[in-house]
Amino acid sequence: MQYFFKNQLKNDVRLSNLKNRIRELQSNLHDANKLADYKSIYLANMSYEIRTPLSTVLGMLDMLKQTHLDADQKAQVEIAEYSSKHLLQLVHMVTDNEDVDNGDIKLNLLAIDLKSDLSHLFKVFEYQAWEKGLQFDYKFLIDEKRKFSLLGDSLRIQQVLINLINNAIKFTNSGKIAIIVDQTVNIEDGQIVTFYIKDTGIGLRPEEVKQIFDDSKLLNIPEGRNYKGGGIGLSIAHQLVKLMGGELKLESKENEGTTFYFSLQLKKTLGVKTEDEVQKPILLEKFSVLVAEDNRMNQKVIKFLLEQQGADCTFVKNGLEAVELYKILDFDMIFMDIYMPDMDGYEATKAIKETEKYSDYNTPIIAVSASAFEADIENAKLAGIDEFLAKPVEVEKLKELLIKYSKKDA
Repeated sequence: MQYFFKNQLKNDVRLSNLKNRIRELQSNLHDANKLADYKSIYLANMSYEIRTPLSTVLGMLDMLKQTHLDADQKAQVEIAEYSSKHLLQLVHMVTDNEDVDNGDIKLNLLAIDLKSDLSHLFKVFEYQAWEKGLQFDYKFLIDEKRKFSLLGDSLRIQQVLINLINNAIKFTNSGKIAIIVDQTVNIEDGQIVTFYIKDTGIGLRPEEVKQIFDDSKLLNIPEGRNYKGGGIGLSIAHQLVKLMGGELKLESKENEGTTFYFSLQLKKTLGVKTEDEVQKPILLEKFSVLVAEDNRMNQKVIKFLLEQQGADCTFVKNGLEAVELYKILDFDMIFMDIYMPDMDGYEATKAIKETEKYSDYNTPIIAVSASAFEADIENAKLAGIDEFLAKPVEVEKLKELLIKYSKKDA
């Protein structure tokens, strides 16, 4: 009997310890989830705060490009524009981290001209390398007589390259950075495009190479070598390449340099992107647009973009004014900022959709916001908003929406 009670006592103690451990783990899990939520909120706020002024900068630079500039001024504006786009893509890369981990990122496949797109990007890095005293070379191995474009996600390709080139410049103190884009391998319905990013930097040890794409591990940079930051998410670049059907690889030797490379199989398309197509207005008949936007600089930007496509714009500075003006004037489309004083875009949309006039006209409502997370898009859908445009506004996406809802031939 005494033996039985001793065993029972031991079991009770074990059970009590187990319950305490479970409670401790549950508490730790709760704290970890709260921390993750705070992180998501912080990233969302940071993204919004950066995107809002950046969209204005890009819009103003686009307007400046339409003026009479000499060759030097055009080059300066181009550097400013692509540096701003570079910053925007860095914001995308940070805020995309969670989407990459969750597998929520979708590819946007369009006809792309890699030489045109990437030449602009490389010029930005050429300037950065020059500031550090590095040689920066890039070349495209391509048949200039080809009659086709490729289908790909230019944004994701550039995000990967931005990441890799940033790290190449950061960890190289002397020598050069060399970029090669090889488009010489043709297959039946496309091309295998290979990207090489070579540097003469500090290189990596074999054990560092094994963990380079693991976000949970930090590389141990030897003392005496001053490098700020550790690169923005090489694991993200690795996963983005994988999402596009490739594999990011590297070869490295300590104190000699590193080469990152990856190949993508891209399909051919006859659709060719030209600057003239972007500038040509697509609205040939009168098309009246109501724009609710509280930021005056953003008003100028969207006015420029819409009028460039042939639209007539009327502006209000909050959702309340949008509702009242909609009741008395006729509009073919409404562009609605989400976060405004007095009444936000969600509430304004709901109020407009409750009017008798809306039941007759069913006016399309487009959300325009620098905050473009899944929660924002989902809330827009719940409010009855038809489409969502992220700031800075992409001209091609804007044109698609105008064509779709104008029901007129472009």
